[in-house]
Amino acid sequence: MTNKSVSETKIDRFKRIASRRTQNVLESLRKLGNCSNKGTYQYDNDDVKIIFQAVENELKRIRALFDTKAAENNKFSLYK
Repeated sequence: MTNKSVSETKIDRFKRIASRRTQNVLESLRKLGNCSNKGTYQYDNDDVKIIFQAVENELKRIRALFDTKAAENNKFSLYK
């Protein structure tokens, strides 16, 4: 193990990794936006709808992972 991983707190590690991964997501979305160039690509509204539905569904799924109440509600129990 390196000194960095030993001395780094959980919150610092979260901030470092989440920042990098968020930046990667934003860069990927910008690249996806480049596909909107009708001079280079051909697509129709149905294609766009499918793309954004997939992105929105994944965003909702990931947001739910961070929502502790939603996570608690996903637990199975015969008791209410």
